[in-house]
Amino acid sequence: MSTVTARSVSSRGWLTKVPAITATFWVIKVLSTTIGETLADYLNVNVGLGPAVTDGIMFAFLVGALILQFRTRAYTPWVYWLCVVLVSIVGTQITDFFTDTLGVPLAVSTAVFAVILAAVFLIWYRQERTLAIASINTPRREGFYWGAILTTFALGTAAGDFATEALNLGFRNGALVFGGLILATWIAFRLGAGQVLTFWIAYVLTRPLGASLGDLLTQDRDLGGLALGASATSILFLAAIIVLVVREQVLVSRHGVAEKGAGPNGGRGRDYAWAGAAALAVVVAGFGLSLAQGSPPATDPQAGVAQDPAAVSGSGGASVAQAVHPTTKLGNLSRFAVIVSDVRAKVTQHDLAGARTRVKDLEVAWDDAEAGLKPRDSTRWHQLDGQIDDVLTALRAANPDETACASAVTTLMNTLNTFDGV
Repeated sequence: MSTVTARSVSSRGWLTKVPAITATFWVIKVLSTTIGETLADYLNVNVGLGPAVTDGIMFAFLVGALILQFRTRAYTPWVYWLCVVLVSIVGTQITDFFTDTLGVPLAVSTAVFAVILAAVFLIWYRQERTLAIASINTPRREGFYWGAILTTFALGTAAGDFATEALNLGFRNGALVFGGLILATWIAFRLGAGQVLTFWIAYVLTRPLGASLGDLLTQDRDLGGLALGASATSILFLAAIIVLVVREQVLVSRHGVAEKGAGPNGGRGRDYAWAGAAALAVVVAGFGLSLAQGSPPATDPQAGVAQDPAAVSGSGGASVAQAVHPTTKLGNLSRFAVIVSDVRAKVTQHDLAGARTRVKDLEVAWDDAEAGLKPRDSTRWHQLDGQIDDVLTALRAANPDETACASAVTTLMNTLNTFDGV
């Protein structure tokens, strides 16, 4: 089969619709996980589409990509990996909907998705009598395959977030832990564990691993990251993905799907070399760009002090400023306190339009820092996150009520002040 082109055998029926499981496969999978999550966050927060519109757009794109994938008769790398990226987005959004909108605990979500995945595998096996990845060569088998892929992304998101919050791992430790678990899975496979079982375990684990690696590059230095930002990280990862997928496309077009992992023209040695080179390029470029940015300027202890308009002038007209510089296990939150103080000032001055514009900065800054802050103190993070949502909801109402806006902002400000020194 490795010496027969896809075109010459297409008349016999469907060829395998998925790639060979090689080192290149796993590198693209990890990188695509981060790209998918970053794109969804960008549309949701930075562009301001909101979760509902973003979910709808991503779901529509996924349906379109899957229709294209099902219409192909053999593995087509660019179509397949486009589907993986979109499935990673939608799978993450499903977990976020359960957690953030419905308030389902991550432990419950993890258990539910694990049961759903087991059910998919059970029905798949009862119908097809095989779960072999190399046998995805009929529409029904492909349907089971993508159903399992979607569930693994939802499960990987829930399990990864649950482990990170419950164990306070942070993204640095998370990358080590999930990377170590994948290595252990590979060792188990080499020692004789089932290929299907080890493949799907590793597939689930690549979701939190990719998220941890992406957070390591994007988060600010004071949170333990390299401060590349989401845009630079996405471009870096996307460039590596494009190079590897183009190579996959060329090899498959010339030699068929099997040639990627065996044979003289695209054997395992070259596959390891390409995968290793792509991973090394991402690491070197990431650290290089981080060093090129230089160290952040020293923080002035008073730089985060914000003027609270509620602290009015006392007798004699002397202005009394309230210092808002909370420090908790979450770290220095003064950057958020300054924005909240600005929003409160605009609400007090009856400038709801200005407050609505300024609160966008709070939403973006808070979302960007989530991966670094949340593991430090998930309870207080969730409390602040909920109160920030209340402020956003009040200010973005169709007809915002000034009293409700002032109340929500005051509650948030009081919570920040309560956390001061805790």
